[in-house]
Amino acid sequence: MDKDIRTGSIEMTAAMLISGTIGWFVLMSGQPVIDVVFWRCLFGALTLLTICAILGHFRAGILTWRLFTLAVIGGVAIVVNWLLLFGAYARSSISIATMVYNTQPFMLLAIGGLVFREKITATKLGWLAVAFMGMVAIVQAKPSGGYAGSDYLTGIAMALAAAFFYALAALAAKRLRGTPPHLIALIQVVTGLLMLAPFAGASGLPAQPYQWALLVAMGAVHTGLMYVLLYGAIQKLPTHLTGALSFIYPVAALAVDRIAFGHQLQMTQLLGSAAILIAAAGMTFGWTWRSRMRHHAG
Repeated sequence: MDKDIRTGSIEMTAAMLISGTIGWFVLMSGQPVIDVVFWRCLFGALTLLTICAILGHFRAGILTWRLFTLAVIGGVAIVVNWLLLFGAYARSSISIATMVYNTQPFMLLAIGGLVFREKITATKLGWLAVAFMGMVAIVQAKPSGGYAGSDYLTGIAMALAAAFFYALAALAAKRLRGTPPHLIALIQVVTGLLMLAPFAGASGLPAQPYQWALLVAMGAVHTGLMYVLLYGAIQKLPTHLTGALSFIYPVAALAVDRIAFGHQLQMTQLLGSAAILIAAAGMTFGWTWRSRMRHHAG
């Protein structure tokens, strides 16, 4: 195996496993969502500031005002995405919120079609229909454990909205090709800090050392280290491999929810989740219905 591909695969796998555990950190911190995101941005900014300084990303001419503005817009979208996703965890469970959040490729498809007039093929519409059926199955399912009906639906709506804002952030990032990714991430978390500073800490500071440890980890590990691993992997791997390894994230989140909180998906929720993941994979890898059918026939 090519050395770059092996290294990139290890980096991508590590990044996705780290991402899959963030729900546990959010819920165990016991902090309001605004505070969690604020501290994540603060500790993430300190980590990324150090990384950018080491990599020499603060030299003149590396960023134009136009690119800086785009990075800030992406930052607003990514921070709103975090607020919504973290809020969804407590309302619908880490598993369900993560599965619904995996409708991101379809949000990108919709924005691309509506805003940029990109052509939407019949195959893509087919995968969208599969994902939609998966969503309906999850919505129809009875909430498990301590998740009440209306709260459960609110959680699903928040996870869907989080996926939409993630798609906006991804579109902004697309226009920032060639800009050092760690610098983009730094601008994003500093934007988040400024956005949330007036609202954070209303309920006081965390009282326990373990809460601080969880918040520092979310900034240093889930933001700083994760960005370094993720962007390192993206630079080394072909797109299809990046796409394939990204599915480690929802599987890891599912495992964390099951092991840490004992949440087990019901059959309807499992089927719905599987439909969303299969449809997202179909979109990511450009599977066509004809090639799938030929594959099964053979």
